[in-house]
Amino acid sequence: MRAPSRRLKPSKWSEVVGRVPSGLVRLGRDATRWLADPWVSRHAPETPRLALSGDCRAGSVYLVGAGSGDLELLTLKAARLLQQADAVVYDRLVGDEVLSLVPAGRERYYVGKARGHHSVPQAEIGALLVELAGQGKAVVRLKGGDPGVFGRMGEELAALAEAGVPAHIVPGITAASVACASMGIPLTDRGHAQQLRFITAQLCREGGAPDWAALARRDETLVFYMGLAKVAAICAGLRGAGLPDDWPIMLVANASLPDQAALTGTLADMPARLEATPLPSPCLIVVGSVVSMVETSPAVATAGHQD
Repeated sequence: MRAPSRRLKPSKWSEVVGRVPSGLVRLGRDATRWLADPWVSRHAPETPRLALSGDCRAGSVYLVGAGSGDLELLTLKAARLLQQADAVVYDRLVGDEVLSLVPAGRERYYVGKARGHHSVPQAEIGALLVELAGQGKAVVRLKGGDPGVFGRMGEELAALAEAGVPAHIVPGITAASVACASMGIPLTDRGHAQQLRFITAQLCREGGAPDWAALARRDETLVFYMGLAKVAAICAGLRGAGLPDDWPIMLVANASLPDQAALTGTLADMPARLEATPLPSPCLIVVGSVVSMVETSPAVATAGHQD
């Protein structure tokens, strides 16, 4: 059996020190004196600090991107503004974690929109922003992703400009970047795609159609927003315009969140795959040769994809 350890009595310390080489003892004493030197303390490197400055100005509206919903992907500026704002007007895709940054007692207004149902008409949202700013409040208009990418920010800017309300834009990480990063692939790559295009699938739902011939290129990545209900139409349109049946396509739902889910396949088989394994909204659609990189990416193991 191992003998129990015993603390050395104070009288024994001299014996321990006596066994330490005298050179090490002198080195320790010299280091202690050096660290205590005032010149060293003045010139030693400081711990890096983030200089977050500025205030959320009264009577102004901040159009802020909340990113994908992952709190750690929120920008520092967005986090600061949420903590300073008097009122926050937010969308459906803004998660509870992000909203937890808003201090208790601050005003919150939910104006979320779901597919096929707008809980608050866009004109009323603009009027609400003008009204809150007119009351002298600092207002954050919080949108999922980036407010300037299919976020109807232009309409809100127009309403604010007409009323003479100062507006500030704070970009966020858009869904395309988050979805591809979460699947371990780039949006562009020298060997796969030299161009990148964001497309809203709203055209498919409103009786129109994108210019499929212009989109059916093999040297670019296509990213369709708000297109989960039109996957079959997108696949058919691109195949009809000349892309091969085996051209890669990927669907990513709830990118970066714990319940992220994804499907990878081809233009020919993706409609059937989606029917067999439905995905929830919000869901992003990525089409292009870069999708083939999913199979060799070391990040795939955490992405929860199915093929």
